[in-house]
Order: sequence, then structure tokens, then C-alpha cells
Amino acid sequence: MNSRILIIHEYQILYQVLNEISESLNFDIIQCNKKDFKEFNYDLKNNYLIISKKKIEGIKNNLILDNLPVKFEKLIETINIKFLKNKFLDQSHIKIGEYNLDLNSRKISLGNKSLNLTERESNLLIFIKEKKNVTVKELQKMVWDYASDLDTHTVETHIYRLRKKMKETFGNESFILNTSNGYYID
Repeated sequence: MNSRILIIHEYQILYQVLNEISESLNFDIIQCNKKDFKEFNYDLKNNYLIISKKKIEGIKNNLILDNLPVKFEKLIETINIKFLKNKFLDQSHIKIGEYNLDLNSRKISLGNKSLNLTERESNLLIFIKEKKNVTVKELQKMVWDYASDLDTHTVETHIYRLRKKMKETFGNESFILNTSNGYYID
């Protein structure tokens, strides 16, 4: 299953056409009508797009097809561009504790202060945030692609340096905490 979902709202003919070629598309297709839509439980973290003939109130990811006819290639291109824009915007607003992380610019900020991060530091923060409590071995394997039986202090060194940068910029001495179970962000 793809992580991108195209929801076709009350547009039967479009659903039929796209469903016929669905194997060659890089997104999943779901059809829904007005009744189903009210009960539809879509996850806001998913990369979704709702395509319809008119604007749907309260929905941000709505592509309106009101300028018809449209070339099929242009429609697919528009859908893919909209998915890319949604992904770009989603990556620019990640909450890590009280901080905002923008993956597109790799900056973490609080108020009017910001700090540039390396790609590895950004990946480290995302992984710790999503996993809640992470061991050194998990970080070695998932963030650094090291074998878990490797004896290295790379993880500890990166966390030490990141803590130091956070303290210098934001005055936060307890950004990444650790227990005997691993690292976590409070």
C-alpha cells in the first residue's frame, strides 16, 4: 500500500478512469460520497489529497476540478505536484517538545531563536521523538546503519554535541534525557 492516498469525492467517472490504471499510479485511490465522507476517518498524518468538483469546507488538502476539460497527463501531474507540496509543508512543522523542527531547512527553533542542524542531528531527533525511548543500539542501527554489536561512541558523541548546541542557543541543559533504558525527549 502506498503512503499517498487520493480520495475521490462524488466523482464517479474520475474514480472509474483512475481505478482502471491504478497499478501504474504512485498513490492509492479511495472513492467516497457525501454520506461516506462525513463518517470517513482519515489520518491527518497520512499524505492524502481529496479531489472533488467543488471546495469542501474544513479540508485543507482539497484539489478542485472545476476547469474542465483537462488533459489526463496534466491531471496526474497536478495530483503528484499537490502531493509533493503537502509533504514539503508537513516536513516544515514538526513539534519536538516545545521546539519546532523544520526538516526542509534543518532548523530547530523556539520563539525568535533558531539553530541550524546537520542532517544526522535532524534524523536523530525525529527517531528519538517517534520512538519515545531509544537505546544506543537502536540509534546505531536505525540512524547510523551500524551493526548493533559494534563498539562505538558515535551516538553518545553526537548527543553530547547536540545538547551543547541546544544549551548555547536556547539555554536548555536537559533537551535529550537518558535513563538506563535509553534516550528520550521530554
